[in-house]
Amino acid sequence: MLKKFSTLLFFIGVCLLIYCFCTLIYQNNKINQNLRDAERILSIRNDPLYNEQLVLEQDMAQARAQFKARDNEVIGTLEIPKLNEKLPILEGTDDETLAQGVGHFKSTAFPLDNEQILLSGHRDTVFRKFGQLELGDLFVVNMPYGSFEYVIKATEIVDKEDTTVIRKMGEEVLTISTCYPFRYLGNAPERYIFYAYPHNSESKEKMM
Repeated sequence: MLKKFSTLLFFIGVCLLIYCFCTLIYQNNKINQNLRDAERILSIRNDPLYNEQLVLEQDMAQARAQFKARDNEVIGTLEIPKLNEKLPILEGTDDETLAQGVGHFKSTAFPLDNEQILLSGHRDTVFRKFGQLELGDLFVVNMPYGSFEYVIKATEIVDKEDTTVIRKMGEEVLTISTCYPFRYLGNAPERYIFYAYPHNSESKEKMM
């Protein structure tokens, strides 16, 4: 009887490992597909007619005003030069969306809005190397209407239930949230927050 029970436990364990492995493969495939979709969307910026239109407008703000994000769709990419990473950004932060890339919190701003831009991602998929980031490192947000660089100026650790991270900032701030501790097994109790400010971006924002 004990032998049968041990065999059953072993079988269940193997099944769980296979399930986790297949889930990771599926998520990585979705992330890579979304990255290809994002790069295709962003490739319009290399079109001479598009660039000529922006020059004639002499104001990227008009291109920003024309941009509309749709729920759960790819809207751009997030680059992390230090980690040599480029990740797809999707609109929304529900579980299904975060399994496919970096999520943009829908009630927050976009580059050029002069307010808080909040992105979120899982520490065990898209943000698995974020423990290597330090103050002074850069994030690059690529949108259909421009590319924007942000330098990390501050970080903090908050409880996972702390919603005060989402707030009016009165200036353009890229806020990035992920689960913490980075190597925690299971549902992490805290969130690690990066605060990054405009730095040498196409938006002509002042350096912070």
